[in-house]
Amino acid sequence: MAFRRTEEPLASPPPAVLTARMIGIGLVFAGEAEPEADIEETLVLASVAGMTGDALRTLSVLTTWLGVHHAYVNVDRLVRLVRRHPSERVRGYWAAVAHWLRKDRRFERLARVYQGHPIELLPVGTAFQIARRGEDPRFTGTKLLVPQGTLRDRAADVLSPEVLVRRHAGYRSRVRTGPTFRADVWAILEKEPGLAVAEVARRAACSFATAWQAAKDFKVLHAAGG
Repeated sequence: MAFRRTEEPLASPPPAVLTARMIGIGLVFAGEAEPEADIEETLVLASVAGMTGDALRTLSVLTTWLGVHHAYVNVDRLVRLVRRHPSERVRGYWAAVAHWLRKDRRFERLARVYQGHPIELLPVGTAFQIARRGEDPRFTGTKLLVPQGTLRDRAADVLSPEVLVRRHAGYRSRVRTGPTFRADVWAILEKEPGLAVAEVARRAACSFATAWQAAKDFKVLHAAGG
């Protein structure tokens, strides 16, 4: 049987750490960036802040980021992390995102992480606001009820792919070869080529076999001067 790495539920970091990570993956906030922040972990932690901590500004920017960058998300990793999260509100958000981004077929499995009743985004007044202003078109017909205008969608709130590809090595590797664990392993090895395979696998959150094969190919290419 093939080895499959399991994911433990994420522990929320201090707000300043989360902000640095969000900046690192291209969400525009004030502060210093954590330049190699884990993309999927940061996305999930941002959704936790937005859905359980009422940080609607964070949720707005996160949602805009997904609209711009979803093609470079490792959905396999994202599904693992979201599926294990105890909060129905968090899982409901991601199920709604999956419906919104359904043209990207990779997100189909994410739509199944929450099967309950639709969740109201606002603690009070969601139904009233929807009746008054209508629904956010990104979430119409999904597991998340969002009044129009509650989550601002502004391109300036996130870095463009052209900018982020210059700032985040893992993102750049995904743009080059696809949003896979192999791409993440490659980015790690380009920075630290002598790193032990087990440590590479830990950092990339992938199986040892995936890291070992990518490391083997990396050595072949570099031995040939590639």
